[in-house]
Amino acid sequence: MRKLTDSWTLGGIELPNRLVLAPLAGIGNWFVRLQAKRHGAGLVVSEMVSSFGLGYGNERTVKQFLRIHPEEHPVSMQLFGHDADVMRRAAAMVAEAGADIVDLNMGCPVRKVCKTGAGAALLDDPDKAVAIAKAAAEGSGLPVTVKLRPGQRPGDRAGVELARRLADEAGVAGISFHPRHASQQHKGKPDYDLAREVVEALDVPVIVSGGLLSDDRAGEAFERSGADAVMLARGSLGNPWMFERLLGLREGEPTPAEVVEELAWTIVRCEEHLGVDRAGHYLRKFYPWYAERLLLSKDLKQALVTAPTTADARTALERIAGLETAAAA
Repeated sequence: MRKLTDSWTLGGIELPNRLVLAPLAGIGNWFVRLQAKRHGAGLVVSEMVSSFGLGYGNERTVKQFLRIHPEEHPVSMQLFGHDADVMRRAAAMVAEAGADIVDLNMGCPVRKVCKTGAGAALLDDPDKAVAIAKAAAEGSGLPVTVKLRPGQRPGDRAGVELARRLADEAGVAGISFHPRHASQQHKGKPDYDLAREVVEALDVPVIVSGGLLSDDRAGEAFERSGADAVMLARGSLGNPWMFERLLGLREGEPTPAEVVEELAWTIVRCEEHLGVDRAGHYLRKFYPWYAERLLLSKDLKQALVTAPTTADARTALERIAGLETAAAA
């Protein structure tokens, strides 16, 4: 009987368990991936990176998105784009940066991505999708995986057929399957039975994603889909302990002290990544995730989630820690 704690192989790479950190757009940088690895993730995937930004040498894209921490391996870097030649160059850069796997996004439903012919737009252009996947493998020399949705709209099965072609013609190492259609974005119930159909049709591993906001939902998706692994996304935001619980390494929610310590670690790493000034702005989307796990007064919660600088956030954390210490005395 399969278990999330079982090891498995993806593209010849041995993975210690069946939990994967999803490619979180605008979030999944090296320290978020490292955090997931610290808490047990067997594989981590980067945020979506523009193949054009890399292929044409955009300095900020290269510097910010190709950073890999030595302790986060195995790591997959996700690229998106609509041109095979550009993808070949970008994939080569990803390999040179030290990635273990190249992942291609062919499921993003965001309009600004699709209107370029990338993301979910490739579901309707399977020849181009196959050519792009081949180019990524040629350029990188690494295993290539692809993240897909079933199609553009409910009832559309273009993504299911594309998964077959990517495995048979492009030789991809695996498929990540989000069983909601692109028009649904992140709304509606994922069709894990459809995911099972994809699993049974392919000879390569399939990772299921979508709707895994709780431990129970992750377990349900794993069992119902028959997938080789599950990919945690929004459910793990500010909640890396989810990896530990699913692996049987802990029970229950983190203590307030653990939450404070984890957020303090995140602040330090973000400052290292972006610099102090930029980190203060960037982390404002992180603070509410952690605040949800703390029983705070209205004013203290407001102080944390609206902290304009990392110094202000640390002051709020010190107050929270002090109150917890006093309550425990």
